[in-house]
Amino acid sequence: MTSHRLLTGKVVLATHNKGKLVEMRELMEPYGIEVTSAGELDLPEPDESGYMFSENAAIKAHAAAKASGLPALADDSGICVHALDCAPGLFSANWAGPGKDFKPAMARVLAEMAKRGAVTAEQRRAHFVSALVIAWPDGHEELFEGRVFGTIVEAPRGTGGFGYNPIFQPDGYDVTFAEMSSTVKSGKDDALSHRARAFKELAAACLRKPN
Repeated sequence: MTSHRLLTGKVVLATHNKGKLVEMRELMEPYGIEVTSAGELDLPEPDESGYMFSENAAIKAHAAAKASGLPALADDSGICVHALDCAPGLFSANWAGPGKDFKPAMARVLAEMAKRGAVTAEQRRAHFVSALVIAWPDGHEELFEGRVFGTIVEAPRGTGGFGYNPIFQPDGYDVTFAEMSSTVKSGKDDALSHRARAFKELAAACLRKPN
């Protein structure tokens, strides 16, 4: 049996993305964990040179842990569109440009799919991936992953969430992630979003609710 390290007290979320910070604070709140972020601490963003989501998450987590002296949690996630050979994938954020504007990024996804004639539901398949890594200042790390499958809709719908949420409709639902509330996506018993599914694994291994 793998032995996991318990996470307590305060953690740094290795991101400058305010949407991710809000979501992670909601997930961590029941466990009494105080969450700050690399953005709030003005920590530099490391070069994400990995070839897998898990590698990039580890790079960010270890950099934040070393710089802050606190345990650090990093998420590396992206959307993989099957008709585009699983692009943008690792480069999901890059498609949004330096200003992290996902409207043109979503437009690019839809345009590239149109070029390839991806019109049927089966041709519009996609999945989100989230890799969560917790790193401690002494170098110890824990990795957890989550995935959710669905389809790319024909045009963005909804204003909730962030990133590619407006064009992704998860299997079993007739609304996009952006049309759902955060409580639905991070459901207590049946985690729906990729990040919530990865977090569910992390919580079972490394978190305990206060008495």
